[in-house]
Formats: sequence, structure tokens, C-alpha cells
Amino acid sequence: MTKTAVALDDSEDLDTATRRLVGDLHAPRAVIFWTDLTACALIGWGSFAVALAAWPSPLSGAACALSAVALYRGLCFTHELTHLRQRSVPGFETAWNVLFGMPLLLPSCTYLGVHQAHHSLSTYGTKDDPEYLPFASSRRLILVFAVQSSLVIPALLMLRFLILAPVGLVWPRFHRWLEVYASAFAMNPAYRRVVSVAMAQKMRRWEVGILIAWGAACALIAVGELPFHALIVWYLVLVLVSFVNMLRVLGAHEYETDGAPRDRIEQLRDSIDTPGGPWTELWAPVGLRYHALHHYYPGIPYHNLGTAYRRIVRALVDDSTYIESTSPSLRHSLKALYGKARAQDAGLSRQPPSSASARLGSDNTIDAGPSKASG
Repeated sequence: MTKTAVALDDSEDLDTATRRLVGDLHAPRAVIFWTDLTACALIGWGSFAVALAAWPSPLSGAACALSAVALYRGLCFTHELTHLRQRSVPGFETAWNVLFGMPLLLPSCTYLGVHQAHHSLSTYGTKDDPEYLPFASSRRLILVFAVQSSLVIPALLMLRFLILAPVGLVWPRFHRWLEVYASAFAMNPAYRRVVSVAMAQKMRRWEVGILIAWGAACALIAVGELPFHALIVWYLVLVLVSFVNMLRVLGAHEYETDGAPRDRIEQLRDSIDTPGGPWTELWAPVGLRYHALHHYYPGIPYHNLGTAYRRIVRALVDDSTYIESTSPSLRHSLKALYGKARAQDAGLSRQPPSSASARLGSDNTIDAGPSKASG
């Protein structure tokens, strides 16, 4: 096959060279979606049951880890839901919510209508992008995000859906506040969600479903039919899930931004593919290892992204825009990001006191409270 040279700044050439290679890969295959989701649920919740039965023991710890891997993969399907036409896989969103969204306190309404802003040409990398922060400019921002995303997320989810949700259901004004400030699975504290009437109704339905399901589980714990350590295991599993997702998020982009919107080619250059080996599928499941490719062609379903990547890599020369978006490993991406942030911090420390103070004030504002990790 003759390799095609594509200029680094020529989006039309790149689009022409790649579109014909992936034109047949945009159709989702329902049987793959259903088989994958079912396997994740069976392995995830089966391992969760083993962890409960064997608690506390090394077997319980191993079962918790396996449960976290499977449930994390299942949760990541919420990313596919945002790009999937409902008629393509009928009933999939409902099944996903019952199997993953409700028990893990992350219903689809927290991501649908939110993630699209991370792809928009007018909002990507700006203050209106729910899934973007300037990590390349601050080690402190990276560390704060890492800690809160790993340890605090489960507690925040319990607060949002088990304590605040019932208040909002009986107090409409408070629920409207929740819709704007506490209903998006996002990491940018400046993001303010705009919720349609239809989405607000869907949100209320799933909040009621969560309260019923969790109320039943708590009742079983109260009467001794379900052990209390089920809550401990749930929290541990979700902490593991949050930790892995935090690493994936930090390895998904370059996070170098001046706050201005970016076109498709600029999004591609700021995003990272990590094709890796089999283990990569554990921390970046459901196609998330091909993050740069996904940003350029968000309509390709996860099960076709690997094929699309291999076709494009075989066709383009090694110095093309797309090839430059590939990283050899998650460790490489994280090390590079932290190195850029360290260089920025070192440059900041060498600035005159007045300039450094002004910059630190800006960073402190950013650090004030990213409350959720991205998908």
C-alpha cells in the first residue's frame, strides 16, 4: 500500500485521506453492544457477590478488583450512549441504567447532553468544556484532581442522589439548581449545564428509580438480609473505578489550551491515541484508547475504532498529523503531562514576584474545586 503524506496543518488533506478509509465503519452492531454489556454485568456483579461472601479475605480483595475492572468497562458505555442513535440499539440506555447507572449512582442523564460540549468546535478546551482543564500548566491542578477524583467521587455521588435528590424532587426550585450545578459528570468547575425540559424529566425519573433501588437495598441491610459491609465493598469498588478513570482522563489529551475554541485538526493534535496491548483495554475500555481518532470521527462505534486506527496508520506516513497523536503508553503520556506542568511551574517561580502572584491567583481560582471526574 502506498502511504499518503499529509501536511501537519492541512485538515482538508487529512480528511480526504482518511474519510474513504473509515466510511464503512460508522454502523453500530447491536449484538456486540448487548453481548459486551451483558458480560460486564455478569462478571462485575458476580465478582461483587463473591467479594461480599468472602469478606474479609484475600479472595474478597481479588474479587473487588475484578468487579471494579468489569463494572468500569460497563460504566464506560455511557460514553457510547452519547454518540449512539437510540434506534440503532433499542433499549440499550434503559438496560445500561438498570445494570450500571442506578446501582453505581451515575445515571445516563449525568453524561448525555454534557459530553457533546467536549466535542463542539465552539467549546472544546474553553471554560464551557465540561471535560477539560489546563493540566499542562499546573502540577498542583493535576494532584488536586487526582486526589478528589479517586477518593471523593463516591461520597459526592451518594450526597447528590441519596440525600439531595429527594429534596429536589419535592422542591422544584432546588431541583433546578441541581440541574445546573450538580447534574453533570464533569471536571471543570466553571461549567454550567443547560438542561432541557425533556432531560429534566428524565433526570427525575432516574432519581426516583435510584431512590427505590437504594431504599430497597438499605432495607435489606436493616433487616440483616444484606451485610452492612456491602456498602464498604461498593465504596471500595467505586474508588478503584474512579482511580483508573482518573488516570485515563489525564492520559487522554495534551491539555495545552489558551481558552480559545479549536477546530477538528486542533482537537486531533491535542488528543492522544494509546493503542497499546491487551492491558490497555483494562484502563481505556470501549474504544477509549483511540481517543484522538474518536475526536476526529466521533460517529465510529467503539468496536470499529481499532480497525479504523489500523487502516489509517497503514495508509499515512509516519510524520502525518494523525500519527503524531499516538502515544506508546499511558505512563509515557502521564510523564509527559507532568513534565510540561513542572516546566510551567518552574518558569512561574522565576517570574518577578508581582507577575508570579498574579499567575498563582489565577491557578488558585482554577483549583478551587473540580468536583467530578470525566468519561
